[in-house]
Amino acid sequence: MGYRFTDLTTACQQDWRAYIEHDFVRQLGNATLPEASFRHYLKQDYLFLIHFARAYALAAYKSPTLADLRQAHEGLKAIVDVELGLHVGFCQEWGINEQELAELPEARATLAYTRYVLDTGNRGDLLDLHVALAPCLVGYGEIANWLNAQPSTLRGEQNPFDAWIAMYEGEEFQAAMQAELAWLDARLADVTPARFAELSKIFRDATRLEIDFWQMGLDLSE
Repeated sequence: MGYRFTDLTTACQQDWRAYIEHDFVRQLGNATLPEASFRHYLKQDYLFLIHFARAYALAAYKSPTLADLRQAHEGLKAIVDVELGLHVGFCQEWGINEQELAELPEARATLAYTRYVLDTGNRGDLLDLHVALAPCLVGYGEIANWLNAQPSTLRGEQNPFDAWIAMYEGEEFQAAMQAELAWLDARLADVTPARFAELSKIFRDATRLEIDFWQMGLDLSE
C-alpha cells in the first residue's frame, strides 16, 4: 500500500498541529484577535494570492498531461478571475482600499513562503509544487473544520471574523480541498520511501513557513 496525504501530516505532526491550532487561528475563532492583526494578515494574504496564481502558472508549465494542464489552468483562472476580486472586496469591508493593496510592501514572512513555493516548483516537478502548496489549500480547509469543532469558536454577528471562517468552510473551498487531496493521494501512492522523505521535507518546510505567516499577523511584523 502506498503513501497518502495523511502520511505527510503524520511525518511532521507537531508542526502541522502548531499551524492548524496557531494562536492567530484560535483568537480568530473566539473573536479575540486584534483587528489590526487581521487587517495586516488580509493585506499580506492579497500579495500571497498573486504569487499563488504565479504558482499555478508554473504548474501549467510543469504539467506532464492534459488533465494536469487543465487543472492548473482552472486554478489560475479561479484565483485571477474570482478569488482576487473577492479578496479585494473583503479588504474593502475592513477599510483597506485597492490602491493601498497595490502599493503594499511584502512582509518578510510573505516573501519567505511564496518564494519557497516558487523555488520548489522551479527546482522540482509538479508533485513537489503541489506538496509545497498543500499547507495553504488543504490547511485552510482543515482550519475551518477544526474551528467549527471547538466549543470556544463564536459564529455569526458575535464574531467579526465569521465571514473568514465561512469562506473556508464553504462548499466551493471544501470541494477544492477534497479534489486536491484526491490528486495528492493518487500521486503519493506510487512514490518510493526515499522520494516520500524528500516530499516530507518540502511539506514540513512549507508548514513552518505558514506558521510564520500567522505569527506575522499576530506580531504586525513587516
